[in-house]
Order: sequence, then structure tokens, then C-alpha cells
Amino acid sequence: MSTPHDRLIPAAPARQGAICMCATGGSCSSFAPGHAVHLIQSRLVSATPTEWVDAVVTTADADGSIVLFTLDGAAIELWNGAGAAAALTVGTPVSYHPRYHVLNAGGQLFNALTL
Repeated sequence: MSTPHDRLIPAAPARQGAICMCATGGSCSSFAPGHAVHLIQSRLVSATPTEWVDAVVTTADADGSIVLFTLDGAAIELWNGAGAAAALTVGTPVSYHPRYHVLNAGGQLFNALTL
């Protein structure tokens, strides 16, 4: 006869309430869309160069909101908490990779959440 096992303790509430460091002015500690670019993301976008969409920045707000207009005239609304909006100015040409949600601004990659 075997002894009953104790039940596992659920994950600590602190884990569920954790926020990314970029919300407090630090560097991003998350790889979720809109935060830090993961190494795999940068490799995937370089392996799929035909999927980049050229665009121009029309809005870059301090809250991380960015609006792009593609050369076809379509609007793309993004958010990035890792400082992409601070690195951009209106009229800046950029490229956006919608499949892997990466924004390329002058060679600097940002993980962008599509709104």
C-alpha cells in the first residue's frame, strides 16, 4: 500500500503580479510582444527578409504608442515598452516584420505589439 502524496502548492501570487522592468524605467525583462527582442526573433526576421514592410513613422508618443503608414497607405498601430518611441521621430523611415512583430529603426530592432 502506498502513502498518499501531498498536493502541490500553487504558484506564488508574486509570480502572477510580476511586471516588466520597463514599466518602472528599467530595461525590459520580458520577451512578450512590445518588450525586449529575443535572439530567436532577430534570427527569424533575418531569415525571412521578403516579409519586411517599409513604412514611415507618423506618431511616436511617450507612452510607447507608435503609428506607421506603409508605402501602400495602410496604418499600423504598435506599442513598445523598450524605448522604440523615444528612438523615433515623425517622418523616420522604418521597416516592420508583421509575422514576428519586429520593428527595425535604423538597424535597431524592437519587439512591437500590434494594437
